[in-house]
Amino acid sequence: MSNSGITVDDECIEKFNEMKLQKKIKWIVYKINDEGTKVVVDTSSESAEWEPFREVLVNAKALNKNKTQGKGPRYAVYDFNYDLANGEGQRTKLTFISWSPDDASTFPKMMYASTKESFKRALSGLSGDELQANDEADLEENEMLKTVSKGTAALKA
Repeated sequence: MSNSGITVDDECIEKFNEMKLQKKIKWIVYKINDEGTKVVVDTSSESAEWEPFREVLVNAKALNKNKTQGKGPRYAVYDFNYDLANGEGQRTKLTFISWSPDDASTFPKMMYASTKESFKRALSGLSGDELQANDEADLEENEMLKTVSKGTAALKA
């Protein structure tokens, strides 16, 4: 349980383990449920296409303190597969992404920030790599690839 009292739904861990071990799922997006009691799976996909993943994050909604809906933060795990720019092969890296748009309400952003570390610990086997995205430009595929690969990836055209 996190400092915020929010728990992690078992499906979150099951889906992550399936992603890690079976290598079919390419990304998972997680959210804090509307009741503010637990982290749940929002959606996942076996497609490695970046744009549908990006759209899920950009269009995420969350309830603010007075229960009206606005832009919402999310957690995600993305299975990056990339070619090295030097031609020496490919790399794969499961990466945790914290999406917290600058223009989201303070209340959901605080809930996500206070739950993030305990949620990451629940996903055992996740590398220490984490990407923080706060606006749509941060979610450009090549920007993410540069960061994940520490500049070694062959960028997409």
